[in-house]
Amino acid sequence: MVIHPGDSVEIREDGHKYARRFIKAGEDVIKYGMPIGHATRDIAPGEHVHVHNLATNLGDALEYEYMPDADALKRIPPVADAPFFKGFRHPDGRVGVRNDIWVVPTVGCVNNLCERLADACGGIALSHPYGCSQLGADHETTANLLAALCRHPNAGGVLVVALGCENNTLESFRERLGDVSALNIRFMRAQYPGDEYARGMELIAELEANRPSERVDVPVSELVVGLKCGGSDGFSGLTANPLVGRFSDWLVARGGSAVLTEVPEMFGAETLLMRRCRSRAVFDRCVKMVNGFKDYYSRHNQPCYENPSPGNKAGGITTLEEKSLGCVQKGGRSPVEDVLDYGEHVRTRGLSLLSGPGNDLVASTVLAASGCHIVLFTTGRGTPFGTVVPTMKISTNSDLSRAKPHWIDWDAMANPDVDAFAAKILEVASGAPARNEAENAHGIAIFKDGVTL
Repeated sequence: MVIHPGDSVEIREDGHKYARRFIKAGEDVIKYGMPIGHATRDIAPGEHVHVHNLATNLGDALEYEYMPDADALKRIPPVADAPFFKGFRHPDGRVGVRNDIWVVPTVGCVNNLCERLADACGGIALSHPYGCSQLGADHETTANLLAALCRHPNAGGVLVVALGCENNTLESFRERLGDVSALNIRFMRAQYPGDEYARGMELIAELEANRPSERVDVPVSELVVGLKCGGSDGFSGLTANPLVGRFSDWLVARGGSAVLTEVPEMFGAETLLMRRCRSRAVFDRCVKMVNGFKDYYSRHNQPCYENPSPGNKAGGITTLEEKSLGCVQKGGRSPVEDVLDYGEHVRTRGLSLLSGPGNDLVASTVLAASGCHIVLFTTGRGTPFGTVVPTMKISTNSDLSRAKPHWIDWDAMANPDVDAFAAKILEVASGAPARNEAENAHGIAIFKDGVTL
């Protein structure tokens, strides 16, 4: 398969690259019509192109020029006959696609208590190891993310459980949440005298009595979907990621919102997104986000291109540029309307970029914290995981879908039709369980960048 007429490589059935012509040592190797690195030696026609003869072109932070693409900035034509899904409408107008009880620990010391309480009510415990022994911005990151999750509309009710002696005090956390009068939320300090488990169950009973009672029709314009990939292979940029990109455009055309994260997996393809930034201000935030992550690597004396993973390489992906050019396809062709910091909530309809790393659970968690109702997770290698919102796994190849049907929600190789895919997503939004929910795979992971006391 040749993806672009200018490509110097073709893709074969194993997902790997093979030279279409002679490639001279030092010459750029072209895939998707873009450089994915350079040849480290002469490559003969038909020869396998991979880690033994291809290396990255990436380096440190770059200077970028605002060069908007006028065609790319044209709004996707709106679609009048937008469908509905069945969601839960909160009294303040927010919409959720689930009505769960979330038990949120302010500190990892009470994880076991939170898990017992969640198990007893069929809820979800947002267990994590942090909330104490952190300083400065690292502590702020933890507290802000937990606060953002407490406001998620998929939670019909939230019980916040503190220990009583942690840095992330119950008082400071309540202040961070701001006005909670419209939220169905309760607070408990475990170190108070008495039976903390019994008290927790009393508070959960109150939450259950006050959460929305039934699903109602909600226009698809109110749906927010997160876009993520993991365990990518040579087919990710050919099947699953393009399908998710077409759905992203489908949703944006109907007034909905999509969120793309994994900043390190934009390296090498970031200019494609920058040309689609709606304004100079959005472009400037995008540059700050990209170079900020490169600076993060530099501060820790690590190269910014130390990616793909061993599994990615086994699947045919060689360089980060190649991975990124496949990864950003999940964002479709829509203009970039906004750029969000880690822990910020979606504030503009359309496509937003979100600051977050490539790690599967960390990135999926920050997508949930930004307000995404569902995460679409494309994968060529497979994974059973899920975060606290429905995490639909879309396989890049049919072999994975057949081998792991209990992991995979959609086979993009066998079913590339975007309308059928959209119908499946709306079924999940309306209550049909995603595979991670059926397997009770829920979790969060918080980005950490600091010392531990």
